[in-house]
Amino acid sequence: MSTLSHKRILVKFSGESVAGDDEHGIDPKILDSMASSVGSCTELGAQIGIVIGGGNLFRGEKLSKAGMDRVAGDHMGMLATVMNGIALRDSLERAGIKTRVMSAIPMGGLVEHYDRRLAIQLLSDGYVVIFTAGTGNPFFTTDTAGCLRAIETQSELMLKATRVDGVFDADPEINKNAKFYPELSFDEAISKNLKVMDATALTLARDHHLPIRVFNVNTPNALKDIVCGEKIGTLIS
Repeated sequence: MSTLSHKRILVKFSGESVAGDDEHGIDPKILDSMASSVGSCTELGAQIGIVIGGGNLFRGEKLSKAGMDRVAGDHMGMLATVMNGIALRDSLERAGIKTRVMSAIPMGGLVEHYDRRLAIQLLSDGYVVIFTAGTGNPFFTTDTAGCLRAIETQSELMLKATRVDGVFDADPEINKNAKFYPELSFDEAISKNLKVMDATALTLARDHHLPIRVFNVNTPNALKDIVCGEKIGTLIS
């Protein structure tokens, strides 16, 4: 029987990962795979919060460069994360996993408004809680939202799921000689500008002593192995 090394965690999934092999849209098979990974952890008693991006549906930054107002674009991006959150909730519930979706922007009738105390209670009661709409403010990434929600809900660890095996000094999908980092300090990640997360997210995690593990979402059983203490990917602490 596996034992937990991390009781409460927050997992950050990118919007792009939801699209699967396509650049845009939502792949139900990917969502079902995510639900299966999360379910294997909750069966062990892990308490899991999730933040999901919206880049598979909308990227405000690109339209901002094309002339759209940045604030309007960011608000549209927040709505995209809510759509992904609702889709993931459906997959989790079909897998028999108790799930709630909270939004930083009030959306009565669709999802619940974010309430920190309620979120902590739900996590303690065995619910998976999906946090959507970022921080509710423009100019902040979903990585920053992930760090913020992890800190607020007293999570022991934040996991960032990516398409590569961790943090490298260059993009390993382009440069096969890219150097892999098994461990990094927050100051190293910031000073080296490794682009694993924006500096705001890394600084927030550093200041509140929130360790971050970056791993490949496509690695079989990675989520379960990490919550059981396996050293997979890159640890930033």
